[in-house]
Amino acid sequence: MPVPQAGSRDPAPGRRFGNRVGGAGWRAAVHDFAGPSVVDGKHLAQLNIGRLVAEPGDARVAGFMGAIEQINGLGKRMPGFVWIMHGEGGAQTGNTGNAIGGDKRLVPNLTVWEDVAALETFVFNTVHHRFLERRAEWFEPMDRAHFVMWWVPRGHLPSLAEGLDRLAHLRAHGDSDHAFGWSWAKKARAHGPRVRADRQRGSG
Repeated sequence: MPVPQAGSRDPAPGRRFGNRVGGAGWRAAVHDFAGPSVVDGKHLAQLNIGRLVAEPGDARVAGFMGAIEQINGLGKRMPGFVWIMHGEGGAQTGNTGNAIGGDKRLVPNLTVWEDVAALETFVFNTVHHRFLERRAEWFEPMDRAHFVMWWVPRGHLPSLAEGLDRLAHLRAHGDSDHAFGWSWAKKARAHGPRVRADRQRGSG
């Protein structure tokens, strides 16, 4: 599940996270979305990549590796969770078996959610946030965007290649309907409940 890295220069969400996670300013920024929380006929995909400070199995990343199953298991039980890409390794390896470009330390996290609000709740309002606070222990700082979201048709399970293409588009062109970060989705919490209420009345 998503664990953004310290020191990122990515304006979304790097500037938002800064070096202190959990402060009042952090929560205010996260909750100030603009753009739809729910899109009819779509689910929300997200890719987050990070480069570990050492290869899996090294004591320096033992705390992260030991928590993978706990955090992924929590995510799977969250309302709005749809799917997660699993690695090919054994227990306690999570997605680290899907190394990018053959680099065992460059690992992805690729998931699908019903909407922005569901992903936001998991990332910032569960025990997951404790691992955000420790990210500098396990991941190298990244000077480019490492997190991207995009809408996918319901039932579509994106590939890692698709996610990397979206991330490359975000890096090259900034936020758009094709690929975006947290800053693109302002006020999603305000829009989401209204859209879901419309659906419950059968008008969505």
